Amino acid sequence: MGPADKPAQVYVSKLTLTNFRNYSSLSLPLQPGAIVLTGQNGAGKTNLLEAVSFLSPGRGLRRAKLDEVAKLSAPDGFVIHAELEGPFGDCRIGTGTNGSPEGRRVRINGEPAKNTEALLDWLRVIWVTPSMDSLFTGPSSERRRFLDRMVLAIDPAHGRRTLDYEKSMRARNRLFADDIRNDAWFDAIEVQMAETGVAIAAARAEMLRLLTSMFERLPEGAFPKAELALSGFVEGILDGRPAVEVEEEFRLRLNTERGRDRAAGRTLEGPHLADMLVWHKPKAMPAASCSTGEQKALLLGLVLAHARLTSELSGSAPILLLDEISAHFDADRRAALFEILEELNCQSFMTGTEPLLFSSLVGRAKFLKVSGGSITEA
Repeated sequence: MGPADKPAQVYVSKLTLTNFRNYSSLSLPLQPGAIVLTGQNGAGKTNLLEAVSFLSPGRGLRRAKLDEVAKLSAPDGFVIHAELEGPFGDCRIGTGTNGSPEGRRVRINGEPAKNTEALLDWLRVIWVTPSMDSLFTGPSSERRRFLDRMVLAIDPAHGRRTLDYEKSMRARNRLFADDIRNDAWFDAIEVQMAETGVAIAAARAEMLRLLTSMFERLPEGAFPKAELALSGFVEGILDGRPAVEVEEEFRLRLNTERGRDRAAGRTLEGPHLADMLVWHKPKAMPAASCSTGEQKALLLGLVLAHARLTSELSGSAPILLLDEISAHFDADRRAALFEILEELNCQSFMTGTEPLLFSSLVGRAKFLKVSGGSITEA
């Protein structure tokens, strides 16, 4: 890919934090491309990445409760301001709680946003953190969440569909808990669950199809390609059929399984229980059976493929947050990662305790030293 073929870069040119984690007040000018944050454990490196992750919908890379994010001595909550540069020109984003009882609010260019999904009109943020090292061996809920964030990066409506489905499912489960047997109530809820549930499953399946196509286009490299599939009742009956047929089959399934679900006190089938199955394609091995190092490389390969896909579909490169990303990779794999980041033409934030791990980026990246809630040029 030549320079003219690179996706447009959207980047944070200035980040301002007020009462966010261990940052009482921070105003940090930034630049395009790679940004390396080094410092001791607990200095606040990940906190800075978390602040950038709040420029996307959701609860950030730690999935923390909002009252946990604000600095302990700040009863009015936290505020994040970011100035963006991109093909659209300049954009100012503000988000935080700042004493609001309604949770996190977002303002874009001084105007209140309807919801956090509005952030996706301006930028996409993708991250890899050490907590994701157990993605392939942990519970299926983590893989669903990972997959849904990938879908959300290219389909802003996916988050709303997921919330609507969960709301309907909770209402159905509540009918079981209260021993309600009104068929009309169940029928209405199950129609909603079928419509939103099939839409969720179809969006996830399309994401895996697009990622598979991306892997087929990529040459063999330092990060292994993944083979991907979905498991679950709805996922098993999609198979290219018209959505209305699949919705009706799922609705009938919910109807006929009410007795079993009532006994369990919860809904036992649906996209809320689906799983993303991942194999190490070159070795034809389940990801869960791979070594720790192979799993880390497989995860990063999946994230980088998704970043490429997001660039193509959105027209601009996502911002990548790579927390402690170099610790488990040798020099060759680190060099390959840095080359891919340059090819993606993205702003990337990388953290580590040892600057030596990023020595090949000297002259190509901005190096910052983090210490006790302050940041200086390294």
